[in-house]
Amino acid sequence: MSSPAPSEAALPATAGAARARGYSRHARAGVLAAVFACAACGLVYELALVALGSYLIGDAVGQASIVLAVMVAAMGVGALLAKPWQHRAAAAFGAVELLLALLGGVSVLLLYAAFAWMDVYHPILVLVAAVLGVLIGAEIPLLMVLLQDIRRQEAGSAVADLFAADYIGALVGGLAFPFLILPVFGLLRGALVVGAVNALVGTVLLFTAFRRSLSVRARVSLGAAAALVGLLLGTVYVGSGPFEVTARQKLYKDPVVHAERSRYQEIVLTRAVPLPGINERVPDLRLFLNGDLQFSSVDEYRYHEALVHPVLAGARGRVLILGGGDGMAAREVLRYADVESVTLVELDPAVVRLARTRADLAALNGHVFDNPRLQVVHADALEWLRHNASPFDAVIVDLPDPDETATAKLYSVEFYTLVRAALAPGARLVVQAGSPYFAPRSYWCIDATLRAAGIAAAAYHVDVPTFGDWGFLLGAVGSAPAVALPADAPGMRFLTPGVLSAAQTFPADRPRLEMPPSTLLEPRIVGYTRGEWSGY
Repeated sequence: MSSPAPSEAALPATAGAARARGYSRHARAGVLAAVFACAACGLVYELALVALGSYLIGDAVGQASIVLAVMVAAMGVGALLAKPWQHRAAAAFGAVELLLALLGGVSVLLLYAAFAWMDVYHPILVLVAAVLGVLIGAEIPLLMVLLQDIRRQEAGSAVADLFAADYIGALVGGLAFPFLILPVFGLLRGALVVGAVNALVGTVLLFTAFRRSLSVRARVSLGAAAALVGLLLGTVYVGSGPFEVTARQKLYKDPVVHAERSRYQEIVLTRAVPLPGINERVPDLRLFLNGDLQFSSVDEYRYHEALVHPVLAGARGRVLILGGGDGMAAREVLRYADVESVTLVELDPAVVRLARTRADLAALNGHVFDNPRLQVVHADALEWLRHNASPFDAVIVDLPDPDETATAKLYSVEFYTLVRAALAPGARLVVQAGSPYFAPRSYWCIDATLRAAGIAAAAYHVDVPTFGDWGFLLGAVGSAPAVALPADAPGMRFLTPGVLSAAQTFPADRPRLEMPPSTLLEPRIVGYTRGEWSGY
């Protein structure tokens, strides 16, 4: 005779027991889905803070370290603070999710405003990251209580289920941020959208699976709070466009006439308001990438003439330009009729598109992108060099300054070794190397890095008023080439043999510095920006 079947009351770990306690058959799946969604949202908040810091400050490693360290530590604090609320886990979880959705949604806006108007970015960053971390840390203990309330499990099994959903959610959030959220919504609006999703997930879970666990007062309070959070996020979303325009304009001296966030960077173009008798005949058009000035139309010819013409004093049939997506360096190169081809390797298609299609920029670069001798390749310079086997007679390295980790690799021994491999016998190269006056350590570090890669370089510098004193390094394999103009150099507005001769003299208070080379694993020139004094 078989034993009688146990009742649901005798099996607290069964689904039947969960239904007997008022939970639907899908309640447990709903909690795990909420864990998944909350983890995805939480990781997006972290990545948004890191990305904003990278855009505004430039030090990606430093910004990531601050955000992650503060948030992880705060998550531990949040887990401890959640312990007294476990007896009211459903209501506490609802309150946490709504607060997290509101703060996470507006976090980018708050930090952008702090940077643009108050100049207190890092203290606000630490505060926001800490509060977000506390709220994220409180989620897991409360969700664990809710999961166990539905159906009792051994602690190890419950933790495994919960963390599996959490980690997979983090994976989805991490992938969605760069490939979906940023391209579709941008950084500011993307955070707001994720905040709305966060609020929606928490509210739906509570008012479906755990409605009976909430008192009438709690249901009314949480419902009203959810409506208020949704209204606030929606209002901020609608007003985010004008806010971003106003905040961006606060960061620049002149009116912003174009701004976009490409996959790689923020691109801003400003134009000075014409003033009678001052700049009415010389409009000042300036290009900024991630806040760093790339050129001013008032004096860009000084920079590009000094960069390009000395390197073309030798062979110049095939020329390679690394960077230079604005087309100014290519403009100078193509003034020589015997240049057969120019290959321009630029990472960001948005920069080239702007320089090709915007009338004032196209006029400034001489419509160079319509020249059949110019070929544009959109690729990372280092990766492109690794797979390029064609030799070039002249190489022009016109890359962004090494003020963050992403660009430091383009000033490393490994990078210049690849550049050396692309040089034909007797070929020359030139590198824009920053300011020997404002950043002498960086300038001479680049010189040491070239020498470590087997390239001997001659140093010279010129005055570019919008940049200040700016330096270049003209190199070749074997011995350093003479810094001189080609015999057939076209007429120029600034560069003359006399100017170039004086450019090779460095004052006694700015001597050559002996610096170690920079490598991929030990980048030594990260952290300076144009115009920032670094001293000795």
